[in-house]
Amino acid sequence: MKFNKMLKLTGLLGAFTLAIGCAGPADKPEEPVVADKPATTEPAEPAATTSDTSSYEVNQGDHLWGISDKSYGNPYKWPLIYKANSDKIKDADLIYPGQVFDIDSDPSGADSAAAINHAKTRGSWSIGVTEDSDKAYLAQ
Repeated sequence: MKFNKMLKLTGLLGAFTLAIGCAGPADKPEEPVVADKPATTEPAEPAATTSDTSSYEVNQGDHLWGISDKSYGNPYKWPLIYKANSDKIKDADLIYPGQVFDIDSDPSGADSAAAINHAKTRGSWSIGVTEDSDKAYLAQ
């Protein structure tokens, strides 16, 4: 009797294993069709293969120090962002949610060194004022 139960259990286990093996992986669902995107017969523009620039949208509470730490792993490189976006940033101490900054993904060693030096030697600063040291850095 014990043998019969074991035989049935083995048969069920074998059938289950066979069923799973035959089922195979689930099919990948198709991508949804976007109705408002017209089909084109022209080839798409080739994507840039080497982009040294990314972008960052400022959120509430962001500051150049923090964005630099996120982007470069070094908060002292914030002047790189300031210089690259000097047309959008009038005072390095005032940035606003919704602003979109260009971030140089691969700055040169000389640019990084100059940025770090400026951050460390900038001197006193006031909100709403473009400091002379910032003007001098931007002019480099």
